[in-house]
Amino acid sequence: MTFMPFVSFSMAAHRPANPQRSWLRRRTQRLAERLKLKLTRAAVVIAEKAATLGKAGGQMKHVLPIVLVGLFGGSAVIAESGDTAASSIFITTDVQDLNEFVWENRPIVVFADSPNDPNFRQQIEFLEERANELAERDVVVLTDTDPSKDSALRQKLRPRGFMMVLVSKDGSVLLRKPFPWSVRELMRSIDRLPSRQREIRERRESDG
Repeated sequence: MTFMPFVSFSMAAHRPANPQRSWLRRRTQRLAERLKLKLTRAAVVIAEKAATLGKAGGQMKHVLPIVLVGLFGGSAVIAESGDTAASSIFITTDVQDLNEFVWENRPIVVFADSPNDPNFRQQIEFLEERANELAERDVVVLTDTDPSKDSALRQKLRPRGFMMVLVSKDGSVLLRKPFPWSVRELMRSIDRLPSRQREIRERRESDG
């Protein structure tokens, strides 16, 4: 008498991934990061105004951390000068299309063949040191250190080894550098843009 082996399996284990659900999850993550960046910029502006008021009153006061309540799960985002801005300008999700940032942000894309590339590490250090000033200019930072994946960003911008790319709000490429570039020079390039000049005028008018 022959017995047939009993084979059990889970349909859920063989169920193909839902591409729409994956796209929605990535989109939600990107929206959360954009919200965090906007809240950080608001905190920076408030801190600057508080410091100005402190000087006008003849006293230099320490600005307390500003607690901004996020929209996701009722969580609170503590915005402090320094580390918070540095983490907020870096986009950690996979971005397939720079058009997501058109008229919203100025992306800086940093490519390397390895996260241990000395040029890559130095460029990231430059960006982190002046993250507050970059946040004021609506900058976000994207990184790609895995050429084997041949990402959409690599296909579009065609880096060779290390490369730093600055993209304007209209989606055009402003700078391409094969070596680390100082944030001072990056901000000079941004501040010469008509769109940035308009932003400065609008801020002055709102503060006036």
